[in-house]
Amino acid sequence: MPLTDSCVSLNPYFRFAPEQRQALNILCEDFVARSATEEGCLFYGFSFTADVLHCREGYRDAQGLLAHLENVAEQLQQLLAMVEPIRVEVHGPATELELLRAPLAHFEASFFVLEQGFRR
Repeated sequence: MPLTDSCVSLNPYFRFAPEQRQALNILCEDFVARSATEEGCLFYGFSFTADVLHCREGYRDAQGLLAHLENVAEQLQQLLAMVEPIRVEVHGPATELELLRAPLAHFEASFFVLEQGFRR
């Protein structure tokens, strides 16, 4: 079965100091509210464990992810001033990932090529 899915997901992980947790919750609420307005965003949310914050994000395609980064640019700068990036993963079909490699180069992301699968 040929792969027809153009969905890309972004999975950044950040370490934070415990005293930042309340401020992070408020900032994450702002991220979620802004992301909910994006037509290309399929899912978006934050999860926490101990001192690690993870953002689970999915977009229709590379353009949806790039539009998101533009939409939350101010919030992202605030977040990066509060946390230590651990890793950034980008998952999706090769054609979509190629559109993201240069714009995401400063994140030192790992790119995972989707080769088999389906999406409903």
